[in-house]
Amino acid sequence: MQHKLRQHIEEIVKLNDQEFDYIFAHFASKHYKRRESIFQQGDDVPYVYFVVSGLIMLTYDDGSGKQHVVSFAMEDWWETDYYAFYAGAKATMSLRCLEDTEVLCLSLQGYQTLCAKLHKMEHLFLEKANRGHIAAQQRILSFITSNAKERYEKLLKQHPTLFQRVPKTLLASYLGVSRETLSRLSS
Repeated sequence: MQHKLRQHIEEIVKLNDQEFDYIFAHFASKHYKRRESIFQQGDDVPYVYFVVSGLIMLTYDDGSGKQHVVSFAMEDWWETDYYAFYAGAKATMSLRCLEDTEVLCLSLQGYQTLCAKLHKMEHLFLEKANRGHIAAQQRILSFITSNAKERYEKLLKQHPTLFQRVPKTLLASYLGVSRETLSRLSS
């Protein structure tokens, strides 16, 4: 677990052992079972989660019973309801495990402390945030400019393992298509 986090961080910034020990002390480890919720809409969101192993899904329930898949996060990815986490607000989305999952949890206070004390971590989090913003903008643009087949092919090219790990109904929701349309696209 420690090794995975260190390897992940060192893709962007190099650390000595003392720095990493300090960083790791700010994280808590949690294990969740398949189908278990990490948090649900209306809950507090005390952590941002680094996925060590497993697969999680961020969803939004529109109030009419329809669940929309906002994102998936697998190994070496970070996920949370960022608005709720940073604002100290209640969750507007839900985070659920699609597989047995192990995460490292970082509180807002821990995040702020790491950024204040280690500029390497501030740089890491800024880089991760920038990449996240770019990915979110690209996803929005794909909904505006691409048809369902193009979105399907792009997701398959970028994250082929999702197609083995995620039920087609959830992939369809993520792509903004019906289950039937996804079946036609994948055949």
